[in-house]
Parts: sequence; structure tokens; C-alpha cells
Amino acid sequence: MFRYIAWTFAAFYLLIVGLVPAALAPVTLAFAGLATVVAAVPPPVLLLVAAVVWLKRKPAPAKPATA
Repeated sequence: MFRYIAWTFAAFYLLIVGLVPAALAPVTLAFAGLATVVAAVPPPVLLLVAAVVWLKRKPAPAKPATA
């Protein structure tokens, strides 16, 4: 019985070790590409874009209730 359990754990270990790096490769490449694009844009432009987005998405002030 122990032999079957050991073989099962060995199979799961090999599946995880073999498949996880291959599955994470596209995600890693996407983050590397994003970092390259962000690094190519000057910081003042990023700050300007962030300010414009914040001003466009800022919630409207609440109107006081009138009785």
C-alpha cells in the first residue's frame, strides 16, 4: 500500500515540477514586457496620465439634502 502512495506522490510531484514553470512562462514574459513599456515612458508623462485618470474618475461631490 505504501508503494502505491509513494508512486502517487512521486507522479504529482513530477507533474507539478514539470508543468508549473511552463505554465508560468507566458505570465513572466507578459510582466517583463509591461515593465519594459513602463520603463520606456518618462516619469512626468506617467504622473500626468495618472492625474488625468484620477480627475476623470473622481466621484462627484455629494449634494446636500434639502428639506
